[in-house]
Parts: sequence; structure tokens; C-alpha cells
Amino acid sequence: MNEATREKLMGVSVATLATALFKRGLRNQVIQGVHPLGRKGRNMVGPAFTLRYMPAREDRNQLSEFLKPDHPQRVAIETCPEGHVLVMDSRKDARAASAGDILITRLMVRGGAGVVTDGGFRDAATIAELDIPAYHSRPSSPTNLTTNEAIAINEPIGCGDAPVFPGDVIVGDDDCVIVIPAGIADEIANEAFEMTVYEDFVVEKVKAGETIIGLYPRTKDEHLAAFQEWRKANGR
Repeated sequence: MNEATREKLMGVSVATLATALFKRGLRNQVIQGVHPLGRKGRNMVGPAFTLRYMPAREDRNQLSEFLKPDHPQRVAIETCPEGHVLVMDSRKDARAASAGDILITRLMVRGGAGVVTDGGFRDAATIAELDIPAYHSRPSSPTNLTTNEAIAINEPIGCGDAPVFPGDVIVGDDDCVIVIPAGIADEIANEAFEMTVYEDFVVEKVKAGETIIGLYPRTKDEHLAAFQEWRKANGR
């Protein structure tokens, strides 16, 4: 992805991005029901690389499946490109784990930018301490073979009710995760960056006692002049 776009997205909130997407009629881009396992002090940003699970069938999902070198879960970990976010469609089913700490460690070592599942992770406390952003629904100990079969790599999926296409830009902050369609990622990043600068100005004014009426959203021209002066003074 465009590195300037990546840099801008590192400093904006999912809430701001959701507003920018809402302006374009996109209402369902936030991945519902997922939470960060641990705060990393930075956003998770990267193109989506996807893995899809389907309901498990007992004769196809024994522990022996993990011995196969072409098992899709293992292949996804080993082929997710550097700088990408692995997004897993686990059918919003956290009864069994989408992955555990060993696989997520391998993804981290290979340069993955993050991982998201609308299911759960086993070894969640250990994953929370890894230097890779990770989001899930809740901790879950049983192996994914219990209820889910990894079936497809890098195809369109649904994750937490959000549509995710390979290459879409994934952004996660300390609250949640959002999906930006790849074709508009640059313009969304630019707009969200500008929105963030103005919002930082607004927060400073509000803390100083300013009313939000006319300031946020800005409907009074006097605030534009004050903002421009503030931006220049703060090098923003």
C-alpha cells in the first residue's frame, strides 16, 4: 500500500475513519464484536490477507489434519505477506480458537502487521504480550477443529458483519477495527488526517472552556481563522 497513506492511518482513530466512510454511504465497515488483546501504543494498519472458516464436519476435522503441510490455517500463517493484516472469518463463533500463540508468534516473526478474528484466540494472555496487534471476540481454548474448518485463503469474507476483500486496508486502534475499501484508501486517509488535526484543535479549545456550538462541527468562520493560526503555531 501507499506508504504515505499507511503513515497517515497510523495516527487517526477508527471513529474518524468511520465518519469519513459514512460520508460516502459506507455504514458497515467496522468489524463488530472484536477487541484488542493488548494496547500497543500504535494503530494496526495494513492490507487484508484473509482466511475463511466454515462449520466443521467431524470426519474432516481430526487432529491429524494439522499434520498436513497444506492445511489452510498453517498455509495462511506462512504465506501472509509482510506488512499485511491476517483477517479471519470465524463465523463469529468463539467456542473454538481461531489460532493460538505459536501461530501468531510465527505471523509476527514473518512481519505481519496484525491479526483479527471475529472468533477467539487460545493463549490470549500470551498473545496480548506479543509485539503484534491482535483483535478477537474473547479467549477460547478448544482447537478450531472442534467447530470450524479452515477452508479458503485470500478470498472475500465477512468478519464481524463487515465485508472484507483481499487488499482492503485494515485499521485497528485501542477501540476496534475498520475496513477501508482499497480503491478509496488514499482519499480516506487524507480526509481523516485533516479531520484529526481539526479535532485536536477542537479538544484544546473545549478544554479551555469553548462551547462546541459552531466549533464542532465548524459552522462559524471565526473558528476557521483561529484554527489556521493554531495549525501554523503547532506545525500541523
